[in-house]
Amino acid sequence: METIVLGIGETLVRDDRRWSSWADWLGVPPHTLSALVGAAVAQGHDATDALRTLRPGMDVEAAYRARSAAGRGEHLDESDLYQDVRPALGELRAAGVRVVVAGNGSARAGELLRALDLPADLVVTSAEWGVRKPDPEFFARVAEAAEAPPAATLYVGDHPADDLFPAAAAGLRTAHLRRGPYGHWWADHPDVVETAEFRIDALTELVALVRPPGAGAEAAGAGAGAIGTDAEGTGGEGSGEEEAGGEETDAAGAAREGARRGALRSVR
Repeated sequence: METIVLGIGETLVRDDRRWSSWADWLGVPPHTLSALVGAAVAQGHDATDALRTLRPGMDVEAAYRARSAAGRGEHLDESDLYQDVRPALGELRAAGVRVVVAGNGSARAGELLRALDLPADLVVTSAEWGVRKPDPEFFARVAEAAEAPPAATLYVGDHPADDLFPAAAAGLRTAHLRRGPYGHWWADHPDVVETAEFRIDALTELVALVRPPGAGAEAAGAGAGAIGTDAEGTGGEGSGEEEAGGEETDAAGAAREGARRGALRSVR
């Protein structure tokens, strides 16, 4: 692997502050908005549909601008990063890998991320590129920024429809991160399992994938077999799926799983 490209929200950055700020702006308890976000994720919808549930017909972009004008716009600092971000990115850079951060976000988010001085060669957002995931043009830009062949470029993200599927369609190698609502809920979906070359629970697991040929390749192969296996031996949070040989006998569980599969394909 010559280049690793990582998404932003729920890959590097926790979304706690984002949703808490929206809840405060809309005048609802944070747990209410969080629950609605979870419902949107479980149905395979965009998480911002939670905002429109609270305010039908809401123009999210216009509301974002209004928040910013009122001095209640985006904020991002070290506390918003997941704890494995700096160690993982630092080790990847030390291993000679080009590290690119590229995901959906505003120009302001790009400024705030670069101000954190992450161990990355490039930090860029969709607003700065003028195109958002999952648009194929976004991943064409990723391929250019990688400065490596697609077969030597790994895109890492939590969101199947925004990260995994379009990156694979662009010919990039892919790693699905079990993190955040989308990453956990859809982790064991058959389409995710089939598409993701690697499935990881922490960014530090990426280091084993970029070691030199020989020992590194063996480590990566072993990791591919072990990555994504839950300590409890079950599927991801709320997945409704069992390990091989497990049984699910109630009709409600089967119906729920069928609905989840259909929902994911609807946004693929």
